[in-house]
Amino acid sequence: MIAQIIVDVPSSQTDRVFDYLIPAEWEGVIEPGMRVVVPFGPRKIQGFVIGLSDTTNVEKPKPIFDLLDATPVLTTELLALGSWLSEQTLCFKVSAYQLMIPAALRTKVKKELKLADELHQLAPALQPLFQERDVMAWTEVIGQNKALAKELKRAIKAGHIEVHYQVEEKGRKKTERYLQLAANYEKLEPLPKRALKQAELLAFMERQTGPLSMARVMAEGQTTRQTVKALLDKGYLQESEQEVYRDPLAHVEYERTEPLPLTEKQAAVIRPILSSLDEERHETFLLHGVTGSGKTEIYLQAIDHALKQGKEAIVLVPEISLTPQMVQRFKGRFGSKVALLHSALSVGEKYDEWRKIQRREVQVVVGARSAMFAPFTNVGIIIIDEEHETSYKQEENPRYHARDVAIFRGHYYNCPVILGSATPSLESYARAQKQVYHLLPLTERVHSRAMPVVEIVDMREELRRGNRSMFSVRLLEALKDRLAKNEQCVLLLNRRGYSTFVMCRDCGYVATCEHCDISLTYHRSQHALKCHYCGHEERMPQTCASCGSEHIRFFGSGTQKVEEELAKVLPEARVIRMDIDTTRRKGSHERLLSAFGRGEADILLGTQMVAKGLDFPRITLVGVLAADAMLHIPDFRSAERTFQLLEQVSGRAGRHELEGEVVIQSYTPEHYSIEHVKAHDYEHFFQVEMGHRRQGLYPPYVFIVLINVSHPEITKVIDVTEKIVAFLKRELADETIVLGPVASPLARIKDRYRYQCMIKYRNEPELRQTLREIQQHFMRDINQGHLQVSIDMHPYLFA
Repeated sequence: MIAQIIVDVPSSQTDRVFDYLIPAEWEGVIEPGMRVVVPFGPRKIQGFVIGLSDTTNVEKPKPIFDLLDATPVLTTELLALGSWLSEQTLCFKVSAYQLMIPAALRTKVKKELKLADELHQLAPALQPLFQERDVMAWTEVIGQNKALAKELKRAIKAGHIEVHYQVEEKGRKKTERYLQLAANYEKLEPLPKRALKQAELLAFMERQTGPLSMARVMAEGQTTRQTVKALLDKGYLQESEQEVYRDPLAHVEYERTEPLPLTEKQAAVIRPILSSLDEERHETFLLHGVTGSGKTEIYLQAIDHALKQGKEAIVLVPEISLTPQMVQRFKGRFGSKVALLHSALSVGEKYDEWRKIQRREVQVVVGARSAMFAPFTNVGIIIIDEEHETSYKQEENPRYHARDVAIFRGHYYNCPVILGSATPSLESYARAQKQVYHLLPLTERVHSRAMPVVEIVDMREELRRGNRSMFSVRLLEALKDRLAKNEQCVLLLNRRGYSTFVMCRDCGYVATCEHCDISLTYHRSQHALKCHYCGHEERMPQTCASCGSEHIRFFGSGTQKVEEELAKVLPEARVIRMDIDTTRRKGSHERLLSAFGRGEADILLGTQMVAKGLDFPRITLVGVLAADAMLHIPDFRSAERTFQLLEQVSGRAGRHELEGEVVIQSYTPEHYSIEHVKAHDYEHFFQVEMGHRRQGLYPPYVFIVLINVSHPEITKVIDVTEKIVAFLKRELADETIVLGPVASPLARIKDRYRYQCMIKYRNEPELRQTLREIQQHFMRDINQGHLQVSIDMHPYLFA
């Protein structure tokens, strides 16, 4: 039998199937989806079995060297998905398959040299290496002296040294020590009378029905390791190792919740979803529900329906900031049936959660983007909450969007896909208007609660009145009012750090990163300037690097600066700050939000991570400090993102009994994206924004491809980008627009110059083939590592 294998070498020459012989002892054992180790040239590497055959064109196929899995790590469906993904995103097949397995399963094959003969048989140069040991790592030998390679080759050929391959996986299964009574313990000599502690422990173990973990024996048996060891040594107890899961939620307690009665509007929305489940019909639903309209309850009841049919559910939430409250709801409803997958878990925790899914021990997975590849085999429903979020798009290869993967899997399993949002992306809403998606509107909050009143403050007027503070008079009054009433507030500023940049007042010099074309951000806590792109850090200068002046000042405000200002104007207010700097540590999101939920703070100040998913009864005020921060970014989606962020953060206020109020501070209050938030009018915003998109020829009216080229030499970058543009204009249809080459908005990052070109098209059947040819043409330069050509089929970032 022949195994068709994709080898783990991400390059264009190896991006195809290789045939290997299945050794007789593994026939009937090896299945598609398993990982194997195969000889590839002079080395041994990992590969994925994607098919089996009894014929081959290869004259003498090499046999498979080692088998890594007892059961397939990729299902038949995931193998098909990987193939489709590599076509759609122009990535290598192996990159798509690596994406679907946890990091713990990504292997390294270590080469070892073993002495197979008498030491004196070796050449004198090799003898010292094996003087004190029989085995050593290949890298150790070659690292010491490259000239030894020839001598080694001879010794291996002569059979004096053998080469062994050790496959190492990053993940380790976690085990715990378990204790139980030995089968023949009653036949042993009785314990001495003075061994009272040992007798107590023996009596305790006699009352147990099966093995107990060492931790439980110590706690419940009120004993010590010394006593346990004594009984083990005497043969009364037996010890064994048992595999246990690392549980990322072990410390959290969940209250069981029951399904809530649905409102009339919710019932109307869930009906088509349930009928699609009953009829096993794939349909993509766009659930457009305003903030606080009860979308989560619809998700929970639809999932419950799928589970009762014996099916599985995948729920995506945008990154970790949303997960604590979301996970609580799912755990409360479905208990141990839920697995969790997101970036804040350790490698081991992710591995254990993935194994629970693979072993069919859970039926629901809740997680961020990567949870879309959960190895379920009977998916009944897929839900993407806050579907407009950009974090669902992966920005490195493979550049996939979770929504497209969800629809592929939905087609495969004939199951519904629900895209939910209070502010759907324009592309999704346009598809719903054209009936490609089934629109489910939910336009009222639960119990007909009012949407919060939004007030927009013109900061230009504040300046004219002499208010130079970052808080308008109106916002400050509202904050004081809430503190007096013992209610809670959320403040949003979409910038972390202390200030956005540092500038000299005398000559206008701005401190920039020496490796990137971007200004450095000042961080007060470390008194340092940091680059948010490459991580470069330097001390805050005392004098200007350009003119020597001491008049160096901070411009713009970050969350750290706002926190400091709040302490000055409202010293009695207790503030929790949430941004990347305060939430780096594991579990910090959960800790900060729990503290806020318990009322340990009056104000939650943060970047956009505070805009989504929070549901606290005492939040009655939301303040937005710089609504225009995202509006002036050179990106056609900037107005859409501004509207989405403001509408989402507004929705945090007044979700329960108390009424909510929102104060938005802006220097461009007349902009349509800010005006429509005042009326919570998505429909009108959509119409205006679509007009702008039609005029500028942007999605959803056209598709866009962005090609980014980077290299340490600027001349090379320009030359390559010009060649790509000329080739595209030659190959593509006349009505397709090719723009560029131009310098990227961030023209240099990490000492690499960056240029880009853009393709706008409506229908271009040969496009993927043309782009593959570009990849092939520059492959030699790309393989040498100097040139990078990245192709993004549906870009979300234009930097």
